[in-house]
Amino acid sequence: MAIVKRSWLSACQIGAVYVGTIVGAGFATGKEIVQFFTQYGWMGFITILISGFLFIWLGTKMMLISKRIKANSYKEFNEYLFGRSAGTIVNLFMLVILICVGAVMLSGAGAVFEEQLGWSFQLGLLITVVLSVCVVLFGVKGLVGVNVIVVPVMIIFSFIIAGNSIVDNGLSFLSLPPVQDSLKGWLAPFMYVSFNLAMAQPVLVPLASEAKDDWIIKRGGFIGGLVLCFILLTCHISIASLPDFHTFEIPMAEVVKLSMLSFFGIYVFVIYGEIFTSVVSDIFGLQRQLESMLKVSRYVVTIVLVSIIYMISQIGYGSLIEHLYPFFGYVSMAFLVLLVVRK
Repeated sequence: MAIVKRSWLSACQIGAVYVGTIVGAGFATGKEIVQFFTQYGWMGFITILISGFLFIWLGTKMMLISKRIKANSYKEFNEYLFGRSAGTIVNLFMLVILICVGAVMLSGAGAVFEEQLGWSFQLGLLITVVLSVCVVLFGVKGLVGVNVIVVPVMIIFSFIIAGNSIVDNGLSFLSLPPVQDSLKGWLAPFMYVSFNLAMAQPVLVPLASEAKDDWIIKRGGFIGGLVLCFILLTCHISIASLPDFHTFEIPMAEVVKLSMLSFFGIYVFVIYGEIFTSVVSDIFGLQRQLESMLKVSRYVVTIVLVSIIYMISQIGYGSLIEHLYPFFGYVSMAFLVLLVVRK
């Protein structure tokens, strides 16, 4: 699906895919937001605003560079950013990280089925795998279609839940004491954005090549970054109202249970929808990259890739978010620095 026509609709499509790619299992459940923002107390509000600015600026810049160098995959983009030799090493490392992240997201989908619905963890994994493969085989068209539906619903729910939290608790999130070392809190937005933009490369790089107009990319990047900042703020406000928020695997679901129980079933569906879009985005990017590297059928690549991710997902969800994501954030800082300095 070539996104060519200069229109706000086309820009919104890019913005929706941008948001859907970033909003994964950790984001939608709230676990990732606790890890990078809410556990640092009052400063979480400020560092989220910093993250929003970085998402708008650097997400747009990444897509513009991708379009201008005619990069069809993150491999070509990283070779431009790091140089051919270092870029090859970075791409291999990216491949491993993306597979691990895909497994974490898939595991998050299983956790939603098990912890919130009382269904089988394995059933959740299998349903997600089947649906993901169906969407991936439709390419960018299927990816845009999924995100255009799910992202607006997520925004509406985030606004309602945050508004309800403010009505009940006022602006208490602005005086929330930090649970963790506050010095790390100021580094957190840079780690968070660098990790997420690095992970978004497999989708945003080929997506930018399909938008033939810089105007669309700039507006789409602005819309996507602004919406990400808004969702981060609303989720942070909601989670901050939850006693012992750092002890929950899916804190956003706990917030809804306490404040809006009648909407609990719908919100669980929204959480699952956001996790699903990120699973699809991850598999889509990996499939395109491996297809170009191995020169084999996209169907074979997709089935083998999904099988590997499924096996890794058996390890678990919560502890992986807690330990792997900050580590990947530190490693991805080099990507952020080069993205800033590149013309």
